[in-house]
Amino acid sequence: MAQQASSLPWLLLLCFLSVNGSFQPALVIEMAKILLENYCLPENLVGMQEAIQQAINSGEILQISDRKTLAAVLTVGVQGALNDPRLTVSYEPNYVQVMPPTLPSLPKEQLTRLVRNTVKVDVFENNVGYLRIDQIIGENAAAKLGSLLQDNIWDKIAQTSSLIFDLRYSTAGELSGIPFIISFFSDPEPLIHIDTVYDRPSNTSKELWTMPSITGKRYGKMKDVIILTSRCTNGAAEAVAYTLKNLKRAITVGERSAGGSVKVQKIRIAQSDFYITVPVARSVNPITGQSWEVSGVSPTVNIIGKEAVAKAKSLLAIRKAIPKVVQSISDIIRRLYAFTDRVPALLQHLEATDFFTVASEEDLASRLNQELQTVSEDPRLIIRYIDNVAIVEEDPEFYKVPDSLELLQAHIDKEFKVEILPGRIGYFRFDILVETPAMAKLEELMAQKVWEPLKDTDNLIIDLRYNTGGSSNCLALILSYLYNRSQSHYFFTIYDRIQNTTTEHNSLDKITGPTYGSQSGVYILTSYFTASIGEEFAYLIQALHRGTVIGEITSGNLMHSKTFQINGTEIVITVPFINFIDNNGECWLGGGVVPDAIVLAEEAVTRVYEIAEFHKGLQSLIEEAGDLLEKHYAVHEVALQVSNVLLSKWAEGLYRSVVDFESLASQLTADLHESSGDHRLHVFYCDVEPDPPHDIHKIPTAEEAGFIIDALFKIELLPGNVGYLRFDMMMDIAVVKAIGSQLIKLVWNKIVNTKALIIDMRYNTGGYSTAIPLLCTYFFDAEPLQHLYTVFDRTTNTMTEVMTLPHIRGQRYGSFKDLFILTSHMTGSAAEVFTRTMKDLNRATVIGEPTIGGSLSTGTYQIRDSMLYASIPNQVVFSAKTGKMWSFTGVEPHVIAQANDAVQVAQKIIAGRLFNKE
Repeated sequence: MAQQASSLPWLLLLCFLSVNGSFQPALVIEMAKILLENYCLPENLVGMQEAIQQAINSGEILQISDRKTLAAVLTVGVQGALNDPRLTVSYEPNYVQVMPPTLPSLPKEQLTRLVRNTVKVDVFENNVGYLRIDQIIGENAAAKLGSLLQDNIWDKIAQTSSLIFDLRYSTAGELSGIPFIISFFSDPEPLIHIDTVYDRPSNTSKELWTMPSITGKRYGKMKDVIILTSRCTNGAAEAVAYTLKNLKRAITVGERSAGGSVKVQKIRIAQSDFYITVPVARSVNPITGQSWEVSGVSPTVNIIGKEAVAKAKSLLAIRKAIPKVVQSISDIIRRLYAFTDRVPALLQHLEATDFFTVASEEDLASRLNQELQTVSEDPRLIIRYIDNVAIVEEDPEFYKVPDSLELLQAHIDKEFKVEILPGRIGYFRFDILVETPAMAKLEELMAQKVWEPLKDTDNLIIDLRYNTGGSSNCLALILSYLYNRSQSHYFFTIYDRIQNTTTEHNSLDKITGPTYGSQSGVYILTSYFTASIGEEFAYLIQALHRGTVIGEITSGNLMHSKTFQINGTEIVITVPFINFIDNNGECWLGGGVVPDAIVLAEEAVTRVYEIAEFHKGLQSLIEEAGDLLEKHYAVHEVALQVSNVLLSKWAEGLYRSVVDFESLASQLTADLHESSGDHRLHVFYCDVEPDPPHDIHKIPTAEEAGFIIDALFKIELLPGNVGYLRFDMMMDIAVVKAIGSQLIKLVWNKIVNTKALIIDMRYNTGGYSTAIPLLCTYFFDAEPLQHLYTVFDRTTNTMTEVMTLPHIRGQRYGSFKDLFILTSHMTGSAAEVFTRTMKDLNRATVIGEPTIGGSLSTGTYQIRDSMLYASIPNQVVFSAKTGKMWSFTGVEPHVIAQANDAVQVAQKIIAGRLFNKE
């Protein structure tokens, strides 16, 4: 603000340079004084007077001969600098200031005539009140008129059911009249802070509040009020509209208002014929912290002024209907919604919803839908606005066939298509699944038409690409044929809110003809047209792990719902009255079935052949993955358990959703993690053989050693003689020994004599574990040797105790000085082993984030001759302190901190410890 203000005089002076003529600097100084003493935003003028004086003292004399041009230049300069279009400078040699009489000073008859000419009251159809005020009178004028206002205006309006408050032509008024108007539309208690008006000349602020009592009856805060505004709406009328809008007491309709001012004065500049118009007071709304001045009041509903009354009437009609719409929707939900436990919360939420901003039926539908979705979390429960669209619902009777053998036979012949495709693959297509009282006859006909021809095929295609409807009650019949008769199976449950019934659907005890059994492959074909019963069947095949779904994502049509149009509106509500609960106890909320293999519908049959061929070798791949685990995984008993789990899941059909090597790798990895608890186990797909690890390390030359040290190590002496050492890779012991003398000279000797040491492992993702004993040795005494940890290697079946070394190069850091290790989510492998060892032996304080939980040593093994590879940790580490195996979950720091903050946290702890020691 201050910077902007100080630029004002310079801007003015620059403007003057472009105009020839004479000019007295005193005029600018006097204008600045007027602004400083009267402008309602004095904070924008900081430094102005000093800057002008400095410009004049510099000797720059600016002259403009034409006075009107000078006034125009001054106006542009002051408006641009302060960004306030209300500031104007004029040259008026014949100006005579006329002070209009104040309203209270007028005779009562004249004042009455003024009010009658500027106020209009009417009552429209449906008891809609209409109040037009073109000039808001002040408190004293209102008191002088007495009961005239009450009897002829306010009492008439108070009887209406809703109100259109027309301020489109209100261009004048007094601020003192605002509290009464706002009070008329609010309750007596609590009092409401309406506005704060700051007056610059007197440097005082006045707060406007609602009144605890008014003459006559209040309109209250419950009935709808629509305020009409236009580009002409100005001053006190803007204050009324802005206040009622932000109090959420009225909706504004029309055009953005003029953006006037609380109070503007035209002030003569010294004894010249120049005048400056200045806003001398400002309004600050307590709710928004802003004002209607300059920017105006933006309407809730934008529309040209002359159409505002008609729009207000239609809006009031909509708002009048809101309670009835909400009540109708509540009644429908109460009667029909399938999730009965969610109904009370839904109804309570609807009752408490604020519909103040609703300005159309579209708004109302959108708001209601948003509120219902928030509470129910059910995408089937939908409220929409549908303009002149008839609601067409599926007729359940369409899918019912009477108890007639001839009709059933005709249905089977028409709707069921059965073929034997090359490769002993059966093909079964049905587009509608009917319901009939003669279920035994239907079953018998299906056995003859479908299952007898298909019984000896190796795999079965069930084509649902053209299935758009049917009855759920027949699903269990078809599913029963896909299982063995020897065992009962639970398929799904249907809860019907209308009938208030819960029906479990299980496999049928007795069925006619041969079953297809549970071993052969079943492949379901879907398309974007698959809907209703077709979607349910595809969904159940996935939930029951009985087959593989191939094709396009299904239509996602909402199931088992009823749609109602709310009387007198274009709003419709769709309510699910049935819950479809699968074999896992999950309620399916629709939204479409995503196939296991997504392909174009017309390519689905070809894809079946590819996947069926892949599935032939699936069992052997899963068995081989288990065998590799048993042979190489470090914890043998866990490997045996996981291997059995994989085979069990395959037998239960959980791998039928796997359609290629990539999805198999993903599924195996997920199952390995779940059953072992070890996230280091990993199966991946690779179309080229992975490179074997290189165990032969080149011994670097002296020059190469220098490059390695510069690249890998960062050292620093922090305040308080605290050492900092960062290295981002654990090198092999052979390399460390080769560059040992240079490491001691260039790195270790610079930090070994510090009072405390920070070792930064935040960016160390691992490397070789062979140098860990050497690194640890520097932080323990020479005698006795310290047992660090024990390593079990599954490949050699050996246990190796890892100890500190008796002899090392250089000076030891010792076992008593404070050591801090910083970690992050990136810290892994050998870096974790070092960190965990030092934590386990209470030799270091670990600060940062939990580490990744990597492996000390991992082998990569091909699964048979496929393109799948298994990454298996073959070493496990046992604690020297507890003798127990370290977990796979990484290292938990002593002090949890964001990785970026770890250094600062360590420094604070060190400073505290060193202070206590002193």
